[in-house]
Amino acid sequence: MPEVLSVLGDRWVLLALAIAVLLTIDLLVLRGRGGAMSTRTAVVASIAWFVISLMVFAVLFAAGDREAASAYLAGYLVEKSLSLDNVFVFLLVFTAFGVPEAERHRLLTYGILGALVLRAVFIVAGAALLDAFGWVSFLFAAVLLWTAWRMFAHRHSSEEEGKLVDRLRHRLPISRAGAPGALTTREAGRSLLTASGAALIAIMVVDVLFAVDSVPAILAITDDTFIVFAANAFALLGLRPLFFLVADLVDRLYYLKTALAALLAFIGVKMVLGEVVGKIGPEISLPVIVAILATGALASVIRERRLVGQPAAS
Repeated sequence: MPEVLSVLGDRWVLLALAIAVLLTIDLLVLRGRGGAMSTRTAVVASIAWFVISLMVFAVLFAAGDREAASAYLAGYLVEKSLSLDNVFVFLLVFTAFGVPEAERHRLLTYGILGALVLRAVFIVAGAALLDAFGWVSFLFAAVLLWTAWRMFAHRHSSEEEGKLVDRLRHRLPISRAGAPGALTTREAGRSLLTASGAALIAIMVVDVLFAVDSVPAILAITDDTFIVFAANAFALLGLRPLFFLVADLVDRLYYLKTALAALLAFIGVKMVLGEVVGKIGPEISLPVIVAILATGALASVIRERRLVGQPAAS
């Protein structure tokens, strides 16, 4: 009996089904809670998404494709780490546009769905460019190194992100009279965005800007579009519970941006070396990525404990 789908097609179909089922379950659970998520629930949900993401690694590893499994894990860790910066900007967007807390979960859902589509487009386009023009690797590496420098220069400040959000807020046609839950409204015979609608557009713009950094980063790890999209998808699916933790996480992870800058710089250098001296496999990049992130997290924990142990100023 002839196969209906090829092996490649099978794994894409399975990935699409898994994403659809998991996202539906997540939406039903959240709807049952009225869209609200306590810190404890957010922690549990974040851990659950992390475990689910590791299951993809386990399946690839058990199937005997250890290189793909390692590349997926490295890519997932990179995307998940960069997403911390994403959701912090989302928080700035919701605050700047005055979006009520009850509306935020719905906009995050739309944002995640939109991001999945945008990342798919960016990944396919980026992989095609790399395949057709080898020199694009140096362009991607330059983008990563520039982003790393910019992130390091503003590692303890959110001024850059705040300016971006302010520019978007002042340029979008926004009405404050829209009905609750609506994305658009009519006023004086013309269509305007509500605060929620404007915030959603701002989130999509921000995600496009972040994709310019994150997609080249993961393409530097592997050019397998399935692995790249799977790592992106599972990092994005865990964004919503992460959003409810991010304000506290950003305060606690003092060296987060320093670690992310080092991570992007390493990947940029790796991309250049891959073209000059040969491909650097995930067996090297994965331990380096883990070491950079672990060092940033450990340094942040040590700093916080020292601050807690200091006597209060009189």
